Amino acid sequence: MRTTLRTGRAAAVVAAIGALVIAGCGDNRDNDSKKPDGSTSKEPASSLRLPRLNGQKLEVAAVWSGPEQENFTKVLKEFEKRTGATVTFVPAQDPIVNFLGTKIAGGAPPDVAMLPQVGAIQQAVQRKWAKPVGPEAKAQLTKNYSKGWQDLGAVDGTQYGVYYKAANKSLVWYNNAVFQNAGAKEPKTWKEFLATAETISASGVTPVSVAGADGWTLTDWFENVYLSQAGPQKYDQLAQHKIKWTDPSVKTALTTLAELFGKPALISGGADGALQTEFPASVTQSFSGGDQPKGAMVFEGDFVAVNIAQTDARIGTDAKVFPFPAVGSTAPVVTGGDAAVALKDSTGAQALLTFLASPEAAAISASAGGFLSPNKSLDPSAYPNDVQRGIAKALIAAGDGFRFDMSDQMPQSFGGTPGKGEWKALQDFLKNPKDVAGAQQKLESDAAKAYKS
Repeated sequence: MRTTLRTGRAAAVVAAIGALVIAGCGDNRDNDSKKPDGSTSKEPASSLRLPRLNGQKLEVAAVWSGPEQENFTKVLKEFEKRTGATVTFVPAQDPIVNFLGTKIAGGAPPDVAMLPQVGAIQQAVQRKWAKPVGPEAKAQLTKNYSKGWQDLGAVDGTQYGVYYKAANKSLVWYNNAVFQNAGAKEPKTWKEFLATAETISASGVTPVSVAGADGWTLTDWFENVYLSQAGPQKYDQLAQHKIKWTDPSVKTALTTLAELFGKPALISGGADGALQTEFPASVTQSFSGGDQPKGAMVFEGDFVAVNIAQTDARIGTDAKVFPFPAVGSTAPVVTGGDAAVALKDSTGAQALLTFLASPEAAAISASAGGFLSPNKSLDPSAYPNDVQRGIAKALIAAGDGFRFDMSDQMPQSFGGTPGKGEWKALQDFLKNPKDVAGAQQKLESDAAKAYKS
């Protein structure tokens, strides 16, 4: 069974994001005052009680690297300070379920793993790796999270995951100088988006940067088009494989996506160049080179801010953002996230889950930037700029009215494995977007195998 969420206030989220773009002239350097550990001075009054864990050693595994890993390490340092435990971050390879399987087979599982897919949580439960969330962590979840985010971490009514990090995957970031030079405006519909791309191309800059080397970004492209065009009911059905990938709705979405992918001049490096471009580079090449970057726009979630921070661009002035354009009657709201799951029955593992479910932990990551929390008790002032603050407020305002990343709801062998399944099929489609029928057949063949396994 795949977890799906009810429809709700998706339109309100889009409106809120639109409002933040107007208000988002804040700079990513004029933050609230910070403490040495990276947390803001505006932390919530602490009512959190954690046990003393002097002498205990914990390991936390995640696929994060670079700035994401560095920012999360600040959270672990605060946990060490509050409990006396020693916590080691263990870099994991993707897919993390395979990595954990090797560790567990060797008798050395980490205490906690950060799982980036709903399907990965379900696999961990099916394989009897995951341990249920304890009462203290569950109390924090009840207090700080909407039912939708709690349900995403539950399997058959038992809570296993604490969603620490969320993502709004329905955003397009753009180089403001390029837009101004081209006289381009933020598009609200897919038709306007393509027209804007043509306008920018005519100004001498390639309009869209696509991270085709990372198949997960292509699944996000598809999901946003599909959700907006086919609607939430079809989205849920496809996520659960209750309809096939040969369904006419999939054909329509792929045909729509081909309106962009089928025009190499609109994509930085063309299809071949995109297939060699990894996600971090797709962002930095859009915000390097002043008003002559390799790409004027890059689609992806709020976490793009982490990579923009590696350039000289300033969020809200040089780098701006608009909601993914409406392909159908309404714009899409697709989210993702990473959940903490205990793999050991220990006081330390449960204490860490409790801490990660608290606004105190979320505030540390939020202040570092490039992070979005589903924790509704987090003070928005913890975010470093108006753009991220607005995105965060929009997510919380959505309540349960969003759809979780489709590929992350699927068996990991289909929806979350590099070089296989949906990732590979969409990379092949990017290379040959005229073959819609072939892409559908490959997607359905791989999905059918994954859902039977």
